[in-house]
Amino acid sequence: MDVKDDLAKWRKEDICAHWGDDYDRYEGAIVPPIFQNTLFTRKTKNHGYTYTRMSNPTLELAERKTAALECGECALAFSSGMAAITAAIMHVIEKDCHIVSLNSLYAPARTFIGSYLRKLGVKSTFVPGDCVEQFEEAIRPDTKLFYLESPVSNVFSMQDLSGIAQLARSKGIATIVDNTWATPLYQNPLQLGIDIVVHSASKYMGGHSDLIGGMLVASEESIQSIQVNERGMYGAIMDPHQAWLLTRGLRTLPLRMARHAENGLRIARFLKEHPHVEKVFYPGLEEHPQYELGQKQMSGYSGLMSFIPSEGATRDITAMARAMRVFEVGPSWGGFESLMNYPGAGMKPEATEATGIPPGLIRISVGLEHADSIMDDLDRGLHQWMKGSLR
Repeated sequence: MDVKDDLAKWRKEDICAHWGDDYDRYEGAIVPPIFQNTLFTRKTKNHGYTYTRMSNPTLELAERKTAALECGECALAFSSGMAAITAAIMHVIEKDCHIVSLNSLYAPARTFIGSYLRKLGVKSTFVPGDCVEQFEEAIRPDTKLFYLESPVSNVFSMQDLSGIAQLARSKGIATIVDNTWATPLYQNPLQLGIDIVVHSASKYMGGHSDLIGGMLVASEESIQSIQVNERGMYGAIMDPHQAWLLTRGLRTLPLRMARHAENGLRIARFLKEHPHVEKVFYPGLEEHPQYELGQKQMSGYSGLMSFIPSEGATRDITAMARAMRVFEVGPSWGGFESLMNYPGAGMKPEATEATGIPPGLIRISVGLEHADSIMDDLDRGLHQWMKGSLR
């Protein structure tokens, strides 16, 4: 299939179901096989494959689907979301350069930019990211990259991707955005002028909490370079079985995201009206200060949000989970199950201020359970916690 000629005719649901599935190549198998091998020999045919560390047909299927969903030229699958993130950053930066990123950035990415890269002389500035002017004011002569995440982890503020991309291109600065929250179904940053998009495929794209992986989408030129250098040299390629699981997850992504979005908005509205909730952070609420921006650059919302219970800064927020039956406690999100997490727990005041995470914040990933069951569970936990009846 020629992406340039045919992709415009394909709806995203059809891309997830069939794009790249070359049935004739695999003897008509409706589910392509797993190429769980390291080596490809070439005695009788030069088919373009040599070693799975560089490329593999099973990976390429997931890559083709992801690139098409993101309206990008090419994609690469990685062994984790962080592998994709670090490869994208290393592709762009150079020694002694400067990066502008976000206060509330995904914590491992923030550590990589703000601490690990110091060994290369890389300097960084972190801004709230609510407006283009904050990025413009942070630019220095050696600024090489704007690293973004929209909506951003934990507090779910957004960046004006189109405005920031225009600013960056006028200054010769590259842009990378983590698009995991919205998925390729609900936001396509490349169409807004962003250079590289990264995903944690472990979240919504996989959807079943059974794979670790990352995906990177960019121009063909960038992808070819990263495939040989950052992915090839670091050996951070996705395992074929993980890629097969990812393709399986992508086939149901539209159905799952519709349910996550429906449940997410219902739960956000429920929490907003709850007597024991002080504040809700969810871009799909009309009260969100950047609601109009979200409507402009996203076509839908997912099920990850956060809230601050009343007196959340003074009570033991971990106690709430002991009263709940649907929610489990865990640091990931985007799977079929509802999860809760406490990203600010144990943070010192200076760290809380630096990252923008308010004290007492609880992050929840709204799963695929019945929305009434999820709301009943939250209500039970909040009421019993506030009454101090937990043991």
